[in-house]
Amino acid sequence: MIVTSIHPRPESDEVARVTSTAAELLEVLWGRASTAPASASQLRVLFILEHHEGINLRTLADHLASTPPSTSRLCDRLQAAGFVDREVSPTDRREVRLYLSGLGRAFLADLRARREEALGEVLAQMPAAGRNALLTGLEAFCAVASAQIHDHDESSGRRTA
Repeated sequence: MIVTSIHPRPESDEVARVTSTAAELLEVLWGRASTAPASASQLRVLFILEHHEGINLRTLADHLASTPPSTSRLCDRLQAAGFVDREVSPTDRREVRLYLSGLGRAFLADLRARREEALGEVLAQMPAAGRNALLTGLEAFCAVASAQIHDHDESSGRRTA
């Protein structure tokens, strides 16, 4: 007789609870690693612009679930800091396109490096098997979440450029 060890599959609500806790802990770790002169809302704008070069203000507001006037004020502050460039659309003078500036890109690269250093200190204390399991799970999570976000953007008719 062959006896196999059966590990029950965790329920998705339990995994969601633990993932939520992990995300909160990440925020604390990243907060410690940050010397960011940008608010959480401004960081979201920078991350969106990084992936959607040339997006217009209305589409950016849609991505943020915000209003165009609020989004415009966010972009004003980011432009004043040198992180965002605005350009008039070559096809419609009324439309302004938003781009991440070189300084904005450098800021995000530095922020990511500091965040990864803070994470590295925690991950170094985990057993190798735990790191491998975490990596496998996060890769699967990222693939599904990215696909869902992409599908949502396409089905909502969001125009990114």
